[in-house]
Amino acid sequence: MTTLKDISTIEDIQLMVDTFYDKVRQDDLLGPIFNDKLQDRWPMHLQKMYGFWQTILFDVRAYSGTPFPPHKQLPVDKTHFDRWVFLFNSSIDALFAGTITEEAKMRAANMAYMFNHKIDYFRNLENQ
Repeated sequence: MTTLKDISTIEDIQLMVDTFYDKVRQDDLLGPIFNDKLQDRWPMHLQKMYGFWQTILFDVRAYSGTPFPPHKQLPVDKTHFDRWVFLFNSSIDALFAGTITEEAKMRAANMAYMFNHKIDYFRNLENQ
């Protein structure tokens, strides 16, 4: 049995992000939404995600911005976020193990919960 190493380098983050988004792009539920939104901008999105996760996990200022606004109008609900978390966790569990890996999974789950909550909040405001 191979022992998995923890996420520790930018190359690890790139592998994590690339593997995860390969699954997202091919997923029956998430793929159409992401592919329609990003179209030919996938390379730019992946670069942004490398910086985002480097900032989150390594406390390196590689990302600046506000990640929620681009997601606000997406046609998604809890089912989509649950799938997103499942794909994220299964992607990195196949590649890595350790403290930073667990931190990444916790952060992803928290972001999914927060994004879903905020999207619901704004939708409810619009429907009042």
